[in-house]
Amino acid sequence: MKLDTVVLDPAQLAALNALESLPDASGRPFGSGRSIDLSAGAAEVPVQRGARGNRWQGALATMRGRRAEPGKRHPWRLTGGGDLRADPSGVYLHGRPGRGKTMVMDRFFASVATNRKRRFHFHAFFAALHSATHALGSVDRAIGELLGDADLVCFDEFHVTDIGDAVLIARMLDTLFGDHRTLVVTSNYQPRDLLPNPLFHDHFLPTIDQILANLDIVTLDGPLDYRTRAAGRATGFRAGRYVLTSGAGSVSARGDTHLDGLRPAGPRGTTPAESDDEKRPELDDAKHRVDVPLGNGRIIRARIIADAITVDFRDICVGPTSAVDYLRLTERYRHWTLCAVPVLREVPPDWSMRLVNLVDVVYDADLPFTIHAPEPPHALIAGVHAIPDLARTASRLSELSLTGASTVRTA
Repeated sequence: MKLDTVVLDPAQLAALNALESLPDASGRPFGSGRSIDLSAGAAEVPVQRGARGNRWQGALATMRGRRAEPGKRHPWRLTGGGDLRADPSGVYLHGRPGRGKTMVMDRFFASVATNRKRRFHFHAFFAALHSATHALGSVDRAIGELLGDADLVCFDEFHVTDIGDAVLIARMLDTLFGDHRTLVVTSNYQPRDLLPNPLFHDHFLPTIDQILANLDIVTLDGPLDYRTRAAGRATGFRAGRYVLTSGAGSVSARGDTHLDGLRPAGPRGTTPAESDDEKRPELDDAKHRVDVPLGNGRIIRARIIADAITVDFRDICVGPTSAVDYLRLTERYRHWTLCAVPVLREVPPDWSMRLVNLVDVVYDADLPFTIHAPEPPHALIAGVHAIPDLARTASRLSELSLTGASTVRTA
């Protein structure tokens, strides 16, 4: 479906209007020459106007001592009444999952008639940033290389959960605002809720203040999660299935109170016991699984047929894997099946966070994704309060058709 044929709800229309009101490099609104009909009952979108305004330990000290400086804005321009005012450096678009933030941003991005624009998913950007930093020997040079000559930079799924990434984000924002570029981000977090870990949150406050000083904070948070109403042809991510396994992947269903059956595989990816596979009827013969390299001598065990991968939760989410690993795997494998996913309240938070990252990466790549789990999406994440991003995961998994294990074969 073309973005410009989607009928927007009032909140989405108002958010798009906020984006198209942003000034381009010449000071003219990006949306000049286009009209947006807000007359059909469109409520005013909540907007907070921006005010005027590397090693681990060393980075913490640097962030702690920083002060948010007034944003360097685009040139002054005339408002409709002829008064001068300073324009914001961009928009921070936030709200709950499934409300249309990405769709609105992508529609705006597609409408901007310039090649001097960049659109990134946050996981992909940080993977590229780490790689470029290693190649160029400088974080600042890497940031400059990735941003290029873009006047407009858009980030989807802006979030901060790691202090190392927080330091890099601070450096990136310094560059973006210092270079007078326009920044648009989507996020499930309000700015004040970024980097929620209480051990590190205070260190990130200067960067949060910088976001508030430079960006308009726009809320897009309608009552409906549109992913639960997905319709039309099942292509890409939605071509997969959500397979209910009647407890086959649940820790408690196996009586495994100490999670032994989900412990990471050994150095060669060996399974704890052959009988574990026999308890998961959704998997094909475990003997067909092979070593799949991740890099740096690391492997996971998976079943591979052509460009399709079938992998257990314990093999890809329990051990130390990352979004960078998943990005590399999606380049090789274009059809995904994830088996034996447990009820997430029964496992450590870092395992759940890896599932969040995996679904984010496969979803953004728009690859068919089938998951085998004992509960529907929102029941699967129930009771896990330490990971707000799981709400986005459940929303995305809700786009998949529910089915029983007996009707689906793994790839």
